[in-house]
Amino acid sequence: MSLPPGFLDELRNRVPISRIVGRKVTWDLRRSNQAKGDWWAPCPFHGEKTASFHVDDQKGFYYCFGCHAKGDALTFLREAEGMSFMDAVAVMASEAGLPMPERSPREQAQTDRRSQLVEVMDRALRWFRLQLQTGAGAGARDYLAGRGLDGAALDRFEIGFAPDLRQGLLRHLAESGVPEKLAVEAGLAAKPDDGGAAYDRFRGRIIFPIRDARGRCISFGGRAMDPNARAKYLNGPETALFDKGRNLYNLGPARAAVSKGQPLVVAEGYMDVIALALAGFEGAVAPLGTAITEDQLRLMWRVSPEPIITLDGDAAGQRAAMRLIDMALPLAGPGQALRFALMPGGQDPDDLIR
Repeated sequence: MSLPPGFLDELRNRVPISRIVGRKVTWDLRRSNQAKGDWWAPCPFHGEKTASFHVDDQKGFYYCFGCHAKGDALTFLREAEGMSFMDAVAVMASEAGLPMPERSPREQAQTDRRSQLVEVMDRALRWFRLQLQTGAGAGARDYLAGRGLDGAALDRFEIGFAPDLRQGLLRHLAESGVPEKLAVEAGLAAKPDDGGAAYDRFRGRIIFPIRDARGRCISFGGRAMDPNARAKYLNGPETALFDKGRNLYNLGPARAAVSKGQPLVVAEGYMDVIALALAGFEGAVAPLGTAITEDQLRLMWRVSPEPIITLDGDAAGQRAAMRLIDMALPLAGPGQALRFALMPGGQDPDDLIR
């Protein structure tokens, strides 16, 4: 979507950056000079008690002297709230009392389609959660209880179950008026190469919802109940909502925890993150079935200047750690470092906590 010349400048002139930032921070009024638009607060991007985060209304910029986060109001909305650029512009326009420029028909159609996909994902999540409480979900409930997850933990992480039915979710969505094509587009179903009827992508699996920084359900991960399944863990495919190399599991809650002083702890899988969070390490995240990508690393650094990497203690985990070091070294600098917590041989964080 193209914006008229001068539109962004008009937004910045009308909306002081302190109004946007002030929703996420508590100003140090003794150090701030409100009359001059000079503001100080503890940084919302990393845990601290001192006010090292500076906001200048006259210049329209913020800068943290601790983690070196910097930018304007639009950058802040994108980094702190997980918004897309155009969503951030829309928020600023609303604050300024300016109408948003009209989208082209193609852009409007894309936006509407993404909204439809989010609605479909929410319907699927509700169905998965209901299935965990059925007779078919008894084995999954027993497994989760054996891993130390009580009812409160299941609710907190919205864990569900996909019964071993070829079209269980598809039938439910169809009864709700969701066409098969939309279920496939959302990554919930797959279409055979021979053109036959679509089938549920997740079958016989414990389901973990994956949410983006804005809290929208954008995909799912599934752990197989069958020990002989070809893939122990299965993630949804790339879709208009989900890019697994640019997202992290539990990002939103972890970001909130880090802003309150918790460390950002990076584990390998869903159960590691859940175990860490239940043990008090609420700033836990995990990549989504892939080795940590450069985009994920930069995302971690936007949350914390020194993430703690806790990969599994087996040979594969050690190789992954070395690959991460090789990738991170050229990118590291002030406010961008890594720390490693080495797991005992063959153990992961969940094993260690238990």
